[in-house]
Amino acid sequence: MSPYFSRQPSGEPFVPYSLSHVVVLVLFAAAIFALYRARQNIRAPLANGLIRYSLAGFLLLSEVAVQSWQILTENWTLAYSLPLQLCSISLLLSVIMLLTYSYRVYEITYFLGLGGASQAMLTPDLLYPYPHFIFFHFFLAHAAIILACLFMTWVEEYRPTLRSMWKAFGFLNLLLPFVLWVNHVTGGNYMFISRKPLHPSLLDYLGPYPWYILSLEGVAILLFLLLYLPHRLRKKNLHKPTQTDAAL
Repeated sequence: MSPYFSRQPSGEPFVPYSLSHVVVLVLFAAAIFALYRARQNIRAPLANGLIRYSLAGFLLLSEVAVQSWQILTENWTLAYSLPLQLCSISLLLSVIMLLTYSYRVYEITYFLGLGGASQAMLTPDLLYPYPHFIFFHFFLAHAAIILACLFMTWVEEYRPTLRSMWKAFGFLNLLLPFVLWVNHVTGGNYMFISRKPLHPSLLDYLGPYPWYILSLEGVAILLFLLLYLPHRLRKKNLHKPTQTDAAL
């Protein structure tokens, strides 16, 4: 099999903030900037449908591709291949959100998708280096999750509320018992709630197992508040009286 699709990585493993990682982050930032600048033009029906369906199709195809790769390389296992990582769940929610325009799904996906995928982009739990297939899949799939959330926010003008934040937090906590049970049965580590990832991450600063799970709850609330803050500030600015209003 081609080294780009091999089961075992060739050469040195992926190194965070190596040249390939930095290039990916720069290109990703450029894509976010382009989406924001073009947000009004993308509201046209033809452009809207093209980008929305392309994003949804790409996300779905990326999940099918990685599952197929794991099967073909005999790397598929119940412990590691089920779509139960936070970003895998966010990916599937993003597809549903894009295809259905569901605001209820958006409320959850906005916080889980932006929070989880941005953390993955910045501190990747990744073994395969550039130019392996898994390298491209990892970064492109996570980038597409974030772009899907921003698309619904900037183009469709959906906005999360404080209630949305607590809905996302509640959804996350409803998942925990089920995922813990799956981890216990399969020996997996979905959502990293059974042990810390091998590579350096935020979890390294949150205490030993199982106490870091409680710390994660606090971090999740803080991160969700940060994601909600721009919308809260925007709402306050929209309702701020102008000098003309004050004169009246």
